[in-house]
Amino acid sequence: MESSMNTRRVISVIVLNESSVLARITALFAGRGYNIESLTVAPIPESDMSHITIATNGSARVMEQITKQLHKLIPIYKVIEHEEMVEKEMVLIKFPIEEHLSDIGALCSAYNGGIVNVGKEMIIAMVADEPKRIKHFIEAAGRYNPCEIVRGGVVAIER
Repeated sequence: MESSMNTRRVISVIVLNESSVLARITALFAGRGYNIESLTVAPIPESDMSHITIATNGSARVMEQITKQLHKLIPIYKVIEHEEMVEKEMVLIKFPIEEHLSDIGALCSAYNGGIVNVGKEMIIAMVADEPKRIKHFIEAAGRYNPCEIVRGGVVAIER
């Protein structure tokens, strides 16, 4: 029963940083009919590798199949399905300058963030926290009439 339940999964993939690798990885998910909730890619410092973090929902059985197929792709060096991890996401939010800077600053501080830019017509805030807390921050920030919200995607590292 448990293997057929769709639950949130986070997978990290270490790949050779070359063209079409990302397309092949996402094609595996598309081929199985699974949506990728979040996809973050960044080069690993001082190497020719990249770290891809994928957040999705799926059954343990399908994730196992995808993980096995990922191992078969040539430029992939390591696949980790995280069980115990530290997971963070970043969000940038733009507010109109008419809103109270101190209130927005206090809200951001409560979610591991702060004001990162103030212009003539806008305030930009940044928060980096766990995905559930980012969702709560966005809900709370709604009272300050955000003009624009940009989420950065999940990054994760095994404990």
